[in-house]
Amino acid sequence: MSAPGTSACAPELPPIRPEYERDLAPLDRAVPERPLPWRTRVLQQAWLRKGLILLVLAALWELLARWQDNELLLPTFTATARALGEGVWSGELIQKARLSLTLLLQGYLAGIGLAFILTALAVSTQFGRDLLSTLTAMFNPLPAIALLPLALLWFGLGRGSLVFVLTHSVLWPLALATYAGFQAVPDTLRMAGRNYGLTGLRYVAQILVPAALPAILSGLKIGWAFAWRTLIAAELVFGASSGQGGLGWFIFQNRNELYTDRVFAGLVLVILIGLAVEGLVFASLERVTVKRWGQQR
Repeated sequence: MSAPGTSACAPELPPIRPEYERDLAPLDRAVPERPLPWRTRVLQQAWLRKGLILLVLAALWELLARWQDNELLLPTFTATARALGEGVWSGELIQKARLSLTLLLQGYLAGIGLAFILTALAVSTQFGRDLLSTLTAMFNPLPAIALLPLALLWFGLGRGSLVFVLTHSVLWPLALATYAGFQAVPDTLRMAGRNYGLTGLRYVAQILVPAALPAILSGLKIGWAFAWRTLIAAELVFGASSGQGGLGWFIFQNRNELYTDRVFAGLVLVILIGLAVEGLVFASLERVTVKRWGQQR
């Protein structure tokens, strides 16, 4: 008989596996790597993929223009490229682009400075937060080009009016993006900055700005796009000062003279400048900052 409180048949234990040794391959033996197919290696180049997209768009443009068969309404891509080459070779388009970019840089830098002042005040005081939220709610929905008549009254027909509307177009989207980035900074980083005794502008510059840099870069790109299209639209309205005008004025003049190929050449140059700034300036800035630091893929 089995003892009380014990099972009649004890469970069988699993068998013990025998031990053995496995011979490992020597460490100096290099594992052969199979190279990727050439198509995969080629398609990994971002500039090539984007270039193929541009070539497809150019081919579609050429086919559509030939099917339309009306140079006054839609010139072919080859005619536009020829007009663009002639404008660049003569120096006219280079001069127009230089004037536009000079104005754009002035308004862009002014907008960046004011945006960082507002956001620094907003993260430091309650009054700054109330001020930023109120001003952005008032002026961010207001199109910059709608302020051009007032700018003409206040600053006259010249560069000051354009710089004013450019500053307005950059200030509010950049301030919103920067403040949103500051609000998303983890509390751990905030406490680390406080523990090191950082306050005021040092706290903003050394803790908040590096942590919120992805949002700030997004705001800078949005502000650049807003400023660029605002400048072209403003120059289409009056854009000549002292007998000189930028790319918008070049487009407007050639539209009046029915040189449609030159109009499209000016538009293509606007697009090319936008692609160059996006691919060279902002992409390089992201590569050496947020992507290198692991903040962005």
